[in-house]
Amino acid sequence: MSQNLISLELSAESLTKLDQAIATIEEVFAPFLSLSTEEVRGLAKMGDKSEQFCRQTALVLEQNQEILPSTFYLGEMHKDIAAFDALRQRLVRLRGVLAKGEDTGLALGSDIFTAALEGYALMKMYGKAEWLDELRQAMAVRSPGRPRKPSAAAV
Repeated sequence: MSQNLISLELSAESLTKLDQAIATIEEVFAPFLSLSTEEVRGLAKMGDKSEQFCRQTALVLEQNQEILPSTFYLGEMHKDIAAFDALRQRLVRLRGVLAKGEDTGLALGSDIFTAALEGYALMKMYGKAEWLDELRQAMAVRSPGRPRKPSAAAV
């Protein structure tokens, strides 16, 4: 194999720990929302530029509570800000872990695919014809849209 981006063996113990950690995260995330695409589109979104405005407004409202109607829940706004701050730093960490996992999966897949292509080329080079038909069929599944040259047997 000319490419080996990563050599990784996942022990049963490591997989058990990973599964337990994922189960814990799923349990903690159980009360979190899952929004549809339409719901996301319809929401007012607080971005980096508007965050400071929101925080400043919360401070000004805190200092001027007498102008707020009874239907405005300033305490809920403060709870949302606290939850937002607490969650944001953890989401950054989760994205980093997820990105590392996805990169590792990509590297493993690339190692496997590169080895398979090299093995296929070796089979062709050494004329192991009895195995090539099976491998050709597998390769055809990989790229079904490419036109095939008629084989000598089909002509």
